Amino acid sequence: MSEDIATEEDGTTPSKQDTVTQPARPRSSRDLLRSGFGRNLGLVVALVLLCVVGVATAGDTFATGANVLTILRLAAVIGVVSVGMTFVITGGGIDLSVGAMVALASVWATTLATQQLAADYHWVFMVTTALVVGAACGLVNGLLVAYGKIVPFVATLAMLASARGLAEIISDRKTQIITVNSFTDFFGGSLIGVPVLIWIFLLVAAAGWVLLNRTTFGRRTFAVGGNAEAARLAGIKVQRHTVALYVLAGLCCGIAAVMLMARTTTGSSTHGQLYELDAIAAVVIGGTLLSGGRGTIGGTVFGVLIFTTLNNVFTLNNLSISAQSVAKGAIIVIAVLLQQRLARRSTGS
Repeated sequence: MSEDIATEEDGTTPSKQDTVTQPARPRSSRDLLRSGFGRNLGLVVALVLLCVVGVATAGDTFATGANVLTILRLAAVIGVVSVGMTFVITGGGIDLSVGAMVALASVWATTLATQQLAADYHWVFMVTTALVVGAACGLVNGLLVAYGKIVPFVATLAMLASARGLAEIISDRKTQIITVNSFTDFFGGSLIGVPVLIWIFLLVAAAGWVLLNRTTFGRRTFAVGGNAEAARLAGIKVQRHTVALYVLAGLCCGIAAVMLMARTTTGSSTHGQLYELDAIAAVVIGGTLLSGGRGTIGGTVFGVLIFTTLNNVFTLNNLSISAQSVAKGAIIVIAVLLQQRLARRSTGS
């Protein structure tokens, strides 16, 4: 069996000396494009082209440092949600309830009782509340999918309706103003000239990249998304891991809720509207397969930046939201078609 493994592509077996001294074969351009580096390079090119269009159409208004920080600040919240979505989709699932979980976490963390505790002791109470609510919603999603055997689409759709409804009940459909100044001062501030919200996004993205690419948890996520039955036979506790993926997505929603609370100084049942669509779009654009088994945090970050920059360019040129939606839809379709084409080529080769 060892001889079979060591054979060359033409069927010959190389000598030990040849194996050591033979230089690595250069990768073809097609293989490079199929690689993660090639996909991310394409996203970088797309982002650069968008920036060129922004400079050409909006002039100095687009190319200012203040506008760049605005783009990054807007990308930060949905970016954190998208990191959690990347794990769920890579693991073979999907989560339609992320926007509703953000709304529920923001409302629960800004109730009078929670804000009173934060004012008496520390704003950490508000942050902890948002994280616990998000993780709890993710736990329910995971249990329904993994142990209740409910299709992820249906389970998370039910959570979408329930979480949004509960947020409306708690807030009585009223916007809750944050009165804890220490909370808004900290999360609304800057560190070396960069808003704290952007730093949070960078930290979450970096932690997500390490978790997905450098840990056993990440390898199990790829295995479960690629073939859940094979992963089970290999000794992976698929159900437990699936629950963990949804809890992780819920935790990201809790973090995003804190960031949104800081940006708007409010908690509202209307927060997070259509976040599920924006997050899925960013993940798909980034190169994560909707069928699971392949995911990339770096690609997701670029996907978020592409959509946020696109919205910024449209806004600066006074184009309608409807036109933005049409452009988003076209980009998503093109990205999925490219994914399918690359997948067919990979299978064929």
